Amino acid sequence: MGIVVENVSKQFGSFKAVDEVSLEVESGSLVALLGPSGSGKSTLLRLIAGLETPDSGKILLTGRDATYRSVQDRNIGFVFQHYALFKHLTVRQNIAFGLEIRKTPKTKIKERTEELLELVQLRGLGNRYPSQLSGGQRQRVALARALAVEPQVLLLDEPFGALDAKVRKDLRAWLRRLHDEVHVTTVFVTHDQEEAMEVSDKVVVMNQGRVEQVGTPAEIYDHPATAFVMSFIGPVNVLPSTAKIFQTNGFDSAHQEILLRPQDIIVETTQNGTTVPARVSRLINLGWEVQAELTLDDGQVVTAHLTRERFDELKLEPQQRVYVKPKDAKSFPIYYSI
Repeated sequence: MGIVVENVSKQFGSFKAVDEVSLEVESGSLVALLGPSGSGKSTLLRLIAGLETPDSGKILLTGRDATYRSVQDRNIGFVFQHYALFKHLTVRQNIAFGLEIRKTPKTKIKERTEELLELVQLRGLGNRYPSQLSGGQRQRVALARALAVEPQVLLLDEPFGALDAKVRKDLRAWLRRLHDEVHVTTVFVTHDQEEAMEVSDKVVVMNQGRVEQVGTPAEIYDHPATAFVMSFIGPVNVLPSTAKIFQTNGFDSAHQEILLRPQDIIVETTQNGTTVPARVSRLINLGWEVQAELTLDDGQVVTAHLTRERFDELKLEPQQRVYVKPKDAKSFPIYYSI
């Protein structure tokens, strides 16, 4: 096992940042810590790194108790959101820095540095300074520097958070390919659901210092354990169980609220026995799909996502009368708003 966290808690004053968290990260896997601001994901990462000390609990790295070991003794590579590169050093010197501190032979440093420049697709840029690179390139240098010392564990704290959307998307695809080459046990923090789902082998969803669910991206999306998980992983409509759209379709729930994803709302232009009437309030073209805001006759407002093909078939227009029904819906004992 790469990383084991056992009943770890960390409190800052009266605020409990991490509350009895237990977690196992398999050796060689890539795991995302996902959650909103204040959920405890960055604190948990810092506890694993040794940058914070837990108030209680235990942390094991590659089978050894690392709870109170120093950062230097953990053999961890850490990448921050804002690169933290040395501005006065070249790309090549930044990558080599950790190896030089460890007094690695110069021939080994040169060999390892050139190998990493190739790996992170920066060959030919070794003599440039950070100021001469794009944000995406600087983040690749930071990753190469972290990998240079061949860490047993790689920790990334919002690694792409400071980059624009296009660069971020390109880099996360690159990170996945990089991980498949190096197979270092990797944990990265993000609040971006799409990023977590696209890159990771497993997702750890956190909320208010606790782990809500651990699973593959498909498990998290298709079988959310709590209302918070479902509402955080993708858009949802939240409706009372008394809404006519559920009663008409025989959806029996004793819970007060039911969650329904926009793509699980079926829209028709003719009525049948299982649909309820609605009015098209607004249409938003999202390129690959169309978002329709619909007002039901009981006053409830729902959002439906339609493929472009389906939208073209229906020929929807604002204020048009339509008929809707749920394809799938989920209810939970308690709904946590976000």
